[in-house]
Amino acid sequence: MTFLKVAPVVLGLALVSGTFSPRARADDYDKKTTITFSAPVAIPPVHLQGFAVLPAGTYVFKLLNSSSNRHIVQIFNADQTKIFATVLAIANYRLTPTDKTVITFNEGVRDRPEAIRAWFYPGANWGEEFVYPKTQAVELAKITKVPVLAVTADLKAEVEKPEEPEVIVQLQRAPLVAVRPTGEEVEIAQVVQTAPQVAPAVEVALAPAPIADARLPETASSMPLIALFGILAMGGGLTLMAVRKRSSLRT
Repeated sequence: MTFLKVAPVVLGLALVSGTFSPRARADDYDKKTTITFSAPVAIPPVHLQGFAVLPAGTYVFKLLNSSSNRHIVQIFNADQTKIFATVLAIANYRLTPTDKTVITFNEGVRDRPEAIRAWFYPGANWGEEFVYPKTQAVELAKITKVPVLAVTADLKAEVEKPEEPEVIVQLQRAPLVAVRPTGEEVEIAQVVQTAPQVAPAVEVALAPAPIADARLPETASSMPLIALFGILAMGGGLTLMAVRKRSSLRT
């Protein structure tokens, strides 16, 4: 995964250490994952009013759907009776999957709850890289020194019902960029690996096929033909001598 390669020091692995140390359980269907945070966690919109930061507690993460490289993730309470947020994420590829759920954070924001960055399902090469409003993404990128995904459209961050269809449609159509620590906007593909890298094709130079000789192969030697001519010549000479001898006897 690109972000993990360039800045491992700023990504908190929620399952191994840190303030959060969440406990996680995962299901194969729709990547349902139960996570317990021991400290408040900031989340991207769209969320319930007053829940830009999730209090410490247990939550359920579920992948609602995916369209192209855009994924919609919903965050529920522990018994899934309330949806706290419906957020946009981009598929992010990692070379080596783990057998545990991994949550990463945008670390480095002092005196503030850490902002969730990505969610990786056990055994999956694909993770969910969360997208933040541009203003917040610029701030996070400068503090963490790594790029952050951003939506450039003005989204309504807080709503009464994050599960409403219009919220999902709005997220699916919103224009997206990546923001570098310098504030520069770049294409998402420059900072997120959305697909496995394919090794370039290797061209092999083939030797030209040999050209067949147009001449017919020599199937026999010319010596028998020469011997035949010699025999015929000798026979002719003997015949001529016999004729002359008979002529001389008559005279």
